[in-house]
Amino acid sequence: MITYLKNIIANSPKRLITYADYIAAVLYHPELGYYMKDKPKIGRQGDFITTSNISDVYGRLLAKWFFYICEKTKLPPVFCEIGAGTGRFANAFLQEWHTSFGAPLTYIIVESSPYHRKQQRELLQPSFYFVQVESLEMIEPFSGMVFSNELFDALPVHVIEKIDGELVEVMVGMSEDEQLFEQRETLTNQAILSFLADSHLVIKENQRIEIPLAMETMMEDISKVLREGFVVTADYGYTNEEWTAPRRKQGSLRGYHQHMMIDNVLLHPGEMDITTHIHFDHLIRKGRKYQLELLTKLRQDEFLLKAGILKELEEHYDLNPFSEVSRRNRAIRSLILPSGMSTYFHVIIQQKGLDLSNQAVFLE
Repeated sequence: MITYLKNIIANSPKRLITYADYIAAVLYHPELGYYMKDKPKIGRQGDFITTSNISDVYGRLLAKWFFYICEKTKLPPVFCEIGAGTGRFANAFLQEWHTSFGAPLTYIIVESSPYHRKQQRELLQPSFYFVQVESLEMIEPFSGMVFSNELFDALPVHVIEKIDGELVEVMVGMSEDEQLFEQRETLTNQAILSFLADSHLVIKENQRIEIPLAMETMMEDISKVLREGFVVTADYGYTNEEWTAPRRKQGSLRGYHQHMMIDNVLLHPGEMDITTHIHFDHLIRKGRKYQLELLTKLRQDEFLLKAGILKELEEHYDLNPFSEVSRRNRAIRSLILPSGMSTYFHVIIQQKGLDLSNQAVFLE
């Protein structure tokens, strides 16, 4: 990876690349990128965990919720998951769907990582039928639901700062001894300037912040494949107002390596996950541009409660803390307690071609 970065930096203007180019290289290079390598990334043997790795409760609950929506709205049972990781969410979803309902279902997985596609096939085949593609462009337009969990936070971002009243872009270079470093250049990228003007984001003096230009492309691609239905996005991020808090002055770009958070994302290129908090207001605004109207935005624990997670709790108490019932109940509580990881996530539900109220998509 260092050799690859050295070459692209050496052949770039001023021998500098944007953070977006750096992140795209270290995460998504077809052979050298972190997500593309044949090694564990999620779970105890990897570098981070996701909600679906805590328990199968999340996937099973979403299956029940989606069935309810299909029954109530007459939406075709087509469910598309973008970035399915190990396939654990899909496995739980499909198990619940076929066990509880037995109705026809088209389950589409969009996954760019060859390693994760292999994991998904090993877990799901031959028990379940599913469609697996590398990109949204490979899907024919459909009506149904598009779901993602921690998708947007992994997209490449530019990094800017305001210094002495002027906006600069933070670029990445490499020294003669092959050490990566930052260098600030006057902001000239018109796409970033347009983003700032469109988003009405206020950048304070000495504030550092990530600019997710790739977000709009993703929203447009999702809208292109969805004729009618819902887009459900689970992720962590901030509103414009929340971005102005003093504690976020240094931005949110972070790395995760062996379950340790690392502030300097120039370390361990190609060996570390890189993530950033997403711009909720911008996601909602750009959604509207592509006919994805906001239905609701909820904290993940609030969403799970509305979707009926309390019904998943077993009514009896098991004295054995290691029993399946006890483990399942602990997992449910971890998803809805104020101290649980769900409070850090939000679920944004957008609709296309429909005109439903917030109440219409939740269990009565």
